[in-house]
Amino acid sequence: MIEDKFAPILRSKLQAFDCEVRQIVFKPDDKEEIVKGIHGALQAGSELIMVSGGMSVDPDDISRVAIAEAGAGDILYGTPVQPGSMFLYGRIRSVPILGLPACVLFHKATILDIVLPRVLAGEHITRRDFAALAHGGMCLGCSECRYPVCPFGK
Repeated sequence: MIEDKFAPILRSKLQAFDCEVRQIVFKPDDKEEIVKGIHGALQAGSELIMVSGGMSVDPDDISRVAIAEAGAGDILYGTPVQPGSMFLYGRIRSVPILGLPACVLFHKATILDIVLPRVLAGEHITRRDFAALAHGGMCLGCSECRYPVCPFGK
């Protein structure tokens, strides 16, 4: 019912790292359906799963609950980075799963831009890694964004 605006942004960010986007799956705000979508991506051999929509603390935002119920472990929810404080990182077996906050739609540089290269390089993100992002974790919203040549995320 609502036009998806995440897909083109995520496709662009992934293609910048020469990643193949195998599939984009749309699911309603239904926990069981999101879990099925995650399991389907795993069965299709996905090496990275991103879930967009519903990472806030609102009770009706169930994506993070669905990620946990799909089997994600090592879940880290919340970062000292703005934009991106409601970001989620976890793993299902060896597959990283990222829960994306809405800020990815509205800002050129977010927590996703800081974490994505590390995840693609095979790093396991820890709570300590997130804590270290507090220094430099505030995007200054410059009139002309020059990310990554700026202090954001450094």
